Amino acid sequence: MIADLPEGAMLLADKGYDANALRGAVTERKAWANIPPKTNRKDPICFSPFLYKARNLVERFFNKAKQFRRIATRYDKLAENYLAALKLVSIRIWLRDNESTS
Repeated sequence: MIADLPEGAMLLADKGYDANALRGAVTERKAWANIPPKTNRKDPICFSPFLYKARNLVERFFNKAKQFRRIATRYDKLAENYLAALKLVSIRIWLRDNESTS
């Protein structure tokens, strides 16, 4: 996961990933980690609750995508086919959420 992080990217994670080693690995790749601090953290860190809200949008999308059996069980063996199915599901979710109600 960390090895695929492009330069300048932002890692949004929950409190379970609040570790100095992980933060160091992200900084080493010239990226930024926005992880809420654990309650027992002694040294203060930089954290933006505003940016952290974007993580909720991503989690809600994956929850909607997993309602489709093909995505949840990963029937496709090849990554290209799985990505194509995920794109089709994304379009279907977008159309469902943005259809006119007239």
